[in-house]
Amino acid sequence: MEKEQLELQVDLQENGSRAMQKEAPSTEPERQEYFMEKCHEILEWKAKELGRPMRFCITTFGCQMNSRDSEKLAAILERAGYIETEQEEEADFVLYNTCTVRENANQRVYGRLGYLHSLKKKHPHLVIALCGCMMQEKEVVEKIKKSYRFVDLIFGTHNIYELAELLYKTLTQKKMVIDVWEGTEKIVEKLPAKRKYSFKSGVNIMFGCNNFCSYCIVPYVRGRERSREPEDIVAEIMRLAKDGVVEVMLLGQNVNSYGKNLKEPITFAQLLRRVEQIDGIERIRFMTSHPKDLSDELIEVMASSEKICTHLHLPVQSGSSRILQKMNRRYTKEQYVALVDRIRAKIPNISLTTDIIVGFPGETEEDFEETLDVVRKVRFDSAFTFIYSKRTGTPAAAMEGQIPEDVVKERFDRLLHEVQQIASEVSGRDVGTVQKVLVEEPDDQKERYVSGRLSNNIIVHFPGDVSLIGKIVDVYLEESKGFYYMGRREE
Repeated sequence: MEKEQLELQVDLQENGSRAMQKEAPSTEPERQEYFMEKCHEILEWKAKELGRPMRFCITTFGCQMNSRDSEKLAAILERAGYIETEQEEEADFVLYNTCTVRENANQRVYGRLGYLHSLKKKHPHLVIALCGCMMQEKEVVEKIKKSYRFVDLIFGTHNIYELAELLYKTLTQKKMVIDVWEGTEKIVEKLPAKRKYSFKSGVNIMFGCNNFCSYCIVPYVRGRERSREPEDIVAEIMRLAKDGVVEVMLLGQNVNSYGKNLKEPITFAQLLRRVEQIDGIERIRFMTSHPKDLSDELIEVMASSEKICTHLHLPVQSGSSRILQKMNRRYTKEQYVALVDRIRAKIPNISLTTDIIVGFPGETEEDFEETLDVVRKVRFDSAFTFIYSKRTGTPAAAMEGQIPEDVVKERFDRLLHEVQQIASEVSGRDVGTVQKVLVEEPDDQKERYVSGRLSNNIIVHFPGDVSLIGKIVDVYLEESKGFYYMGRREE
């Protein structure tokens, strides 16, 4: 067996050398398609030697943009010759698409790498790859090079599309492959994507962030804002519609600033109007919206649209104008509340969700009470509440006035109670009405039930079978369970 493995490695190196002598296309995505074919040849040969298919497993950490990136990575790996498995123990290629928003996200990855090391000792042919936001931190890459030398491939956020080329290098070289870019102006799309759902899909409309909130590492790891051309976005969504997609989620770190850096500037509201015209698309969602950039034009478009969903995620982060200034959010408490009032005046049935940070450096009890006041005034459908996490490399990490842990915990519990109480009161407002539900999957709790989402993103469970998945159906909402409804289909 050892002799066979040695011959396999020698042949791979020889094949790699011969292939590298050929000139690959210089344009994208043609270049990556070339390397997908080259990888496929190698993996087909390895599969014959091992007597089974080659398998990959992707674990995704973090946001929806990471999830969308993972769909692309999965499709590239399948084109390269792997088949997907959900079990790392069965995989020949394991990829972690990492997040670095919080320090503990990094620790989770390091912890799991220890487990992968034990797997690799049992299966020396296992290829371990890391990509995403965490890899954009130089100190992380240096730590992996020093302490996790069994990792085979490292790349960042800017060259996700190059996976096929990087995989080829990994398969034909014995050393660790590292390719992390500091930044880029390049946007490469038109690559395959393996969607989790056949009937809905995320669509990247922009990349990066220019906001530099003082607690956030994202602008440093995702780079500056880069918007895709509207024609490319519309063309992609048209292809998705032809493929059976009825709902799209437009993705960006701050979708409200979309189009500002294009040669021919366009607003996000104008882009939405174009997407609305696409036949087959019945629902349009988007995230995330920054309050400072949410225009009256966008509110008008949302109010007049029959396709844009009545759900808006609008992170407030704090109710204190003083803390908001320290966060570099560039709006005040009063401006946020006034914005909500304008939204609700035009879209009375809007579902509002938010993000709130508790325990930001310098937060006093009075500041925290201001946050509770916003929660009571706005009455969010739900809120993602976070205890402030010091993030190395951000301005907030060096601020004085770090809040004691016991104080933060007590405030967090009070906030959570307030959020949950209000959410339970507002979430049942549609009981006794018939609403349209996009059926997404079988109910994992009740047999012969399915689950889907309303336009406002609230989940509904009702009797039905798998034939309904991907369809939008009328459902009578019988009962509110706080954060979801029970209903019955209206034939």
